[in-house]
Amino acid sequence: MMNPLIILEEQNTGGGGTMMLLMMAAIFAVMYFFMIRPQQKKQKQIAQMRNTLQKGDKIVTAGGIYGIIVELKENYVLVEIDKDVKIRVDRSTIFKDTSDIQSQK
Repeated sequence: MMNPLIILEEQNTGGGGTMMLLMMAAIFAVMYFFMIRPQQKKQKQIAQMRNTLQKGDKIVTAGGIYGIIVELKENYVLVEIDKDVKIRVDRSTIFKDTSDIQSQK
């Protein structure tokens, strides 16, 4: 005759794989909602901001250069960084200048 504890152990080990899959799915869901989704949302906002840039907007480049947009092209922007000093900057490296907003608070 078999020991009842052995029978219970055999029955419990069969569900371990399912429980592991559920835990993995839960971990992925948590990572998606706390890490991946907010990053995608932020990237979408940055892309929208870059598409709505206009002449005269204050910007900051990824390299930390502050300037004002003088001319817009499809792939690049002409930025005036000082009087009569203009540089051409790739559009993907531009961020809006929020220093005016931060200093008002």
